[in-house]
Amino acid sequence: MDWQVLTREISLYLESQVRVGLFGSGVGLSLVLGFGVAYACYYLSSIAKKPQLVASNDRFCRFLEEYCPVVTETYYPTIWCWEGRVQTLLRPFITSRPQVQYRNELIKTADGGQISLDWFDNNDSLYYPDASTRPTVLLLPGLTGTSKESYILHMIHQSETLGYRCVVFNNRGIAGEDLLTPRTYCAANTEDLEAVIHHVHSLHPSAPFMAAGVSMGGMLLLNYLGKTGRDTPLMAAAIFSAGWNVFESVESLEKPLNWLLFNYYLTTCLQSSISRHRQMLEKLFDMDLVMKARTVREFDKQFTSVMFGYRTIDDYYEDASPCRKLKSVGIPVLCLNSVDDVFSPGHAIPVETAKQNANVALVLTSCGGHIGFLEGIWPRKCTYMDRVFKQFVQAMFEHGNKIFSM
Repeated sequence: MDWQVLTREISLYLESQVRVGLFGSGVGLSLVLGFGVAYACYYLSSIAKKPQLVASNDRFCRFLEEYCPVVTETYYPTIWCWEGRVQTLLRPFITSRPQVQYRNELIKTADGGQISLDWFDNNDSLYYPDASTRPTVLLLPGLTGTSKESYILHMIHQSETLGYRCVVFNNRGIAGEDLLTPRTYCAANTEDLEAVIHHVHSLHPSAPFMAAGVSMGGMLLLNYLGKTGRDTPLMAAAIFSAGWNVFESVESLEKPLNWLLFNYYLTTCLQSSISRHRQMLEKLFDMDLVMKARTVREFDKQFTSVMFGYRTIDDYYEDASPCRKLKSVGIPVLCLNSVDDVFSPGHAIPVETAKQNANVALVLTSCGGHIGFLEGIWPRKCTYMDRVFKQFVQAMFEHGNKIFSM
């Protein structure tokens, strides 16, 4: 886009309108056009920017530039809602919700619990008609998210067009299934994720296998990869809007405006997710005290950290922070974050740590918020995040063998 030419043309038109008269429609139109020119100049010079690609491995960079070029292109946030908090708030209401028919499966866990998996088998796949070798993407939603979230539905829609199969890992007790034991989930404990990955791989051992995690789902996936290194059936992973340092995330969310817009609502969502299991959980927890929490930190202190045996909430937050495990990741991982994400502040993104691991690439946009990444005048059908997801999974499934040979 040659914005200088555009600005010049608008300016000439503005001058012609001023001649209509100091009073009347000419001046009014000129003022509007003048504001438009100024706003366009600001947007094109300060808002629309190419993302920062952080990767120590030149071959990984070249691979992304060739097969996932979206990470090197200018990201044009929606011009009327580019601010991070606005993008975060509007995305669930603006973006479409593609129709997806799931096949549900409940699997048992070693402690007697159960996990709900929602499968999109894509049996009509033209590119991969053989189900045994059809590429599979495991999707991990956010903190209280399920397979019904719009960003999950968009990932499945993108995968469907490529012929891939998807399976959504719903955390315990939040997708409508009963809680059979007094245990839910957290970002630090990877046991349920390990069980799901083993189960999916055992069903389709010959199928290429990737995972994509969003927000807390991305944190959980990173903590799993940091724990397992190369000892995983996953060939690669994509991470979106992960909170890298939980201490920094909760501190950001406790700022007055962020508490009002996000923290209090998220806390009520957490409370709602466990309230229907109250009879099971009150055997071990003071549920009245848990339901009085007004911040995520208070909820984690009274419930999550206690459930998973941490001595203090600080011990839990330290264990849950993926930045501490990033150096141990042993497979190719692409991580997309916006530096204006109040859930994962830009200064807490582990840029220097990422540079120490040849398997890791960070893509950092200046705008986008938390799971926002809206683009276009009316960003209903596709976001920048959707395009990164689609290009990266296709690159890995179809050209992944070239990643370290370029």
